[in-house]
Order: sequence, then C-alpha cells, then structure tokens
Amino acid sequence: MKYFIYLLIIIATGLIIYNITYLDFDNLLIGDSKTALIGVFSSACVILLMAILLVSRNIQKKKRGN
Repeated sequence: MKYFIYLLIIIATGLIIYNITYLDFDNLLIGDSKTALIGVFSSACVILLMAILLVSRNIQKKKRGN
C-alpha cells in the first residue's frame, strides 16, 4: 500500500508538470489553459491527500506500538 501511495504521488507530480506546459499565463481561464489549470489543482489535491494518508498511517503505527 505504501508503494502504491508513492506511485500516485509520482504520477500526480508528472501530471502537474505536463499540465503546466499547457498553461497560457496571459489567459488562464480560457480554452486549454482552463483545463490545464483544473488538472494542476486536482493533481495538487491528490498529492495533499496522499501526504495526509501517509501521516495518518504513521500515527496509527505509533499508536498501536504503545
């Protein structure tokens, strides 16, 4: 499970980099740039949620260890 979480983080990071290449910083909310912006935010959410999951699993391990 731990490796799957890291794999999702790597994939999400790759998608952020890919979507940044489609951003037009002059018109962020028009056309392909809007879709790329949504992709960047959704990938960032995935990274944040996976980080929270990793921290909560570490806390759970420490709690059961006592």
